[in-house]
Amino acid sequence: MSLVCFMFPGQPLACDAALPDDIDFADIAGLVKCRTGLDLKSFGRSSESNYSNQVMLQLLGSAMSLYRLRNMRKTGRQPDVVAEHSMGIYAALAACGSLPEAEVLELTWRIGNCLAGMGKNQRFAFGCVAGLTLGKLLGIADNNRVYLANHNTSRHFLLSGQLEAIESAIAEATSQKAFSTKIFPSIAPLHSPLITELEDQLQLIFSDYSYQKPHCPLMDHLEQKYLAADELAGFMLSELSRPVYWEKTFRALQFSGVESFLEIGMGDSLKKYNRWIEMEPSPGNPT
Repeated sequence: MSLVCFMFPGQPLACDAALPDDIDFADIAGLVKCRTGLDLKSFGRSSESNYSNQVMLQLLGSAMSLYRLRNMRKTGRQPDVVAEHSMGIYAALAACGSLPEAEVLELTWRIGNCLAGMGKNQRFAFGCVAGLTLGKLLGIADNNRVYLANHNTSRHFLLSGQLEAIESAIAEATSQKAFSTKIFPSIAPLHSPLITELEDQLQLIFSDYSYQKPHCPLMDHLEQKYLAADELAGFMLSELSRPVYWEKTFRALQFSGVESFLEIGMGDSLKKYNRWIEMEPSPGNPT
């Protein structure tokens, strides 16, 4: 029997689509309002500062994942396995019963605000690079003092760091004939060791919640292991300062017997990564 994996993407880098207008999204927006005081439907229409809009994107990403999870459950679909990419871990906790929806939204907001503290006095960004090999990409990162943030496929990566350093790295990647490059603002240097300066604050937030045993396997994107309840807080702390290894995660899921992958969130980035990975030779079975 084919195993089904629900994949939860990380923070959307932009919001171009209209928000849903139905009872389920209204209910989730109500939970957001109750737990954070924010109105999701005002997103993009306010004069909030850039870092505040980035926190709202994180919150909107979790809210949309929860909304689409509800829709899947209405059709009777349930996951055999849950996978997550970056901050998709928060909504993934609801999918496997470790945290209720309201706490997932509150946790997303609290972590986002903590991270945003770094961006109030400094400018950070992601640099998206497609078309170069990992070796070339790591060389560029070293040259410009930025960090590998996402290893999505063998030719698609995100870099993280100070805005000026990211701009320099992207210029070098372009000169190395990268297929495409783009810069996105970020509230903090996510998935880089620079985040460790917030470790104590983040740890206090994660320790505030009582995580239940996942009722279906939840694979992490660092070491491709299934997470137990007592490992969740530690994983969420660690993953903020380490790269996301999606290619390894996708191959490990395939090796475990997953044949059907459903993306539960905004956009279809993970679906695209999966197609690109499948077009490449497999490096061998994960161990």
